[in-house]
Order: sequence, then C-alpha cells, then structure tokens
Amino acid sequence: MLLYNYLQFRNNKGSLLIILLFFSSLFARIPVILILGDVTLENEWGVMFYNLVNHNTLSQQSFGEFLLPNLGLPPLYAYYLYLLSFLNFENQNFVLLVLFSQAILASISVVIFYKLNKFFFSQKICAYSSLLFSFFPLYLYSSAQISSISLTIFLAIFFYYFFFKIKKDKKYIDVLIYAFIGGLLILVRREFIAIIILSSFYLFLFCKISFKKILLIFLISLITISPYLMRNYIIFEKIIIHSGFGFNLWKGNNPHSKVEGSDKNVILQNYLIEEIPKDKFYRINEDKIYIKESIKNIKEDPKKYFFLYVKKALSYFFIDIESTRPNYYNPFHYIPNLLLAITSLIGIFLSDKKSSSFNYLILILSFYLFVFPIFAIQPRYKIYIIPFQIIFTNIFINYLIKKRRQRVT
Repeated sequence: MLLYNYLQFRNNKGSLLIILLFFSSLFARIPVILILGDVTLENEWGVMFYNLVNHNTLSQQSFGEFLLPNLGLPPLYAYYLYLLSFLNFENQNFVLLVLFSQAILASISVVIFYKLNKFFFSQKICAYSSLLFSFFPLYLYSSAQISSISLTIFLAIFFYYFFFKIKKDKKYIDVLIYAFIGGLLILVRREFIAIIILSSFYLFLFCKISFKKILLIFLISLITISPYLMRNYIIFEKIIIHSGFGFNLWKGNNPHSKVEGSDKNVILQNYLIEEIPKDKFYRINEDKIYIKESIKNIKEDPKKYFFLYVKKALSYFFIDIESTRPNYYNPFHYIPNLLLAITSLIGIFLSDKKSSSFNYLILILSFYLFVFPIFAIQPRYKIYIIPFQIIFTNIFINYLIKKRRQRVT
C-alpha cells in the first residue's frame, strides 16, 4: 500500500510538472504576442496565404496575371495558415489566432522537450532545462512572428523524441509516427531530407533497428510528401520537392556576402536573369543561374569564401560579432546565446563518446554547423540548434552537480 501511494504521488507530481510547464510557457507568450507580435500577414507568407485562399494555388510571385507556381518555400506553413482560415476570423483577429496557435505549439514543444530530456537526465534537470528552453528569448519571441519556426520546432522536437523512443523500445507504432512527422518536416524545412536519411542510417547502423523498419520509415515519409510531389510533377514535369538551393548558395557566397548573406537585388541585375522566360519553369531556370554564379565566385577566390564559411560556422554556434540586424545586440538576445554556446561546448567535450544517444545528437548538431554555413546564417536560424545546446549544457550542469557531491562526501 505504501509503495502504491508513493508511485501515485510520483505520477501526480510528474503530471503536475507537465501542466506547469505547458501553462507557464503559454502565459509567458501572451504578453509577448500582444506587445511585440506581428499585426499583419506580410512578405512571402502573406502572398502565399492570399493566393491559396483567393486563387487556390501555392504562389509567392506573379508576372502580371500569371501566378508563378511555388517551388521555393516549403508549403506546410502556408497550409497551416490556410486551415486556420476556416475558423473565419477577420484581419487582425486572424493574425492573433495564428500567433496564439503558435504559442500553443511552442508550449506543447516544451513539454515534449522535457520528455526528451528524460531519456538522459534527472527530473529536476529536465524541468529546469525545459523552462530554459521555454523562456529562451529567441524562442519566446518566435511565437509572436508570422513564421514557420514554431511549427518547425514543434515537429522537430517530436521527431527527436520518437527517434529515442524507437531506439529504446523498437515499437512499430513509434516508427510510424516518427516517419510521418519526418515527412511533415520535409514539407516545412528542406534540410530534413538529409536529417531523416542520417537519422535512419544511424538507427540501422548503431541502434540495431531492423532493415524492415528503416524501409518502413522511408516509405511512410514518402507517402506523406507524395501529394506535394505529385503536384510538382504535374506542374514542372519532373520529380522535385524544393527549389532555391542556388539562391541560398549565392546569398552566402557572393562579393557582398556577410555572415547573414546579402541583398537579392544585387544579382538580379545580371542580364541572364532578365532573359529567363516568365513561365512556370522560371524558378528552376533562375536557380541554375544562381548556382553557376556561386560556383564562379568560390572558384575565383576560394580562400575568401573558406574563411567566410568558418566565420559563419562560428557565428552560428556562438554569436555574429558583425551583425547588422536591428536589436541583434540587445543583451536579452546575445548574452543568452553566447552563454549557452559556451556551456554547451563544454558539455560536448564532457559527453560520453561511447553513448550512441549523445553521439547522435552530436551528429545532428554537426550537420547544422557544417551544412548551414555553406549558405547564409540568419539570426533566426539559431533556434534550430538551441535544443541541442541546452541538452549539452545539461551534461555540463550534471557534471558540476556530481563534482559538488563528491566534495561534500
């Protein structure tokens, strides 16, 4: 009876903690949304949403009456906005609806991040690190922006959580959910094509997951993205998921590039751009020119672009000391980023290199650190590595706690 009561207390305590994490995260975001939140649907997402609602097509650019079919922006966030539009909110109320829905997604993400940490750390460390994640200024602010960040982090945290669930239990239901979420992530961030491939091979090679389950992961992910693949095949007459590789490569590798890239208008003066036919293949043909320009730039001065690449990698992990973005050097932004980078770097060195779990996290973090700097590093991209940095910071904190206990004893 005493054991039963103890277990009930532990379960209730865990449930209460989860509820507190969710609502503290949600309530913290409400004033941020009301004070700093976007008030309109602007830029590419506003255009995409308008064309989806009024013309039933995915398009972010037009030539006169011709709506250029979208191939550059992953479509899932546009469909997310579109689904919310069925609630029939008007103008400002609709924007608030979107932002509050993102606050809910972010709050759920904090809870799942807590459960993810439970694979490695004590409940106390998990709770504090989840609060750190919840209140981290960049993540707190992201919910107040019309941006795919909240949706991406929501799906990504679930993806990593189910990776470790599969690693631990090897259940088919976890494999199915993991693969489905992976497919959705491809539709919201193009780098997850590579991350799903890396993760699946890691499960097979180091976690003893059967080849049959790996095939199932690829199959379910493919089925998930198949409607968009079919749409692109019908329009562009080829199997393609995203375009824009060339532009993103050029943005980070041209004579005007800094860590955060450069203005697109610089290269739009190129006569080859002006001569591209204004048809449905415009984006594909434009991207080819950007790729050629980028390669030409790198070949002409490889030393310059190598050091720029290194600078971008360091800026991504730590902070950009030459940023021109407004409010980048606000202490509430750069100090938490810098401190977390330092503590997580120590945690990486202290992590158990024999642990397949921590090695996987190092692999994915390395992917971001080595691949993203090939392009341009926007300040918002930092949010994609913050969960990893917090986990490695936990290792450092755990190390300090153990050292303190050893001194006491």
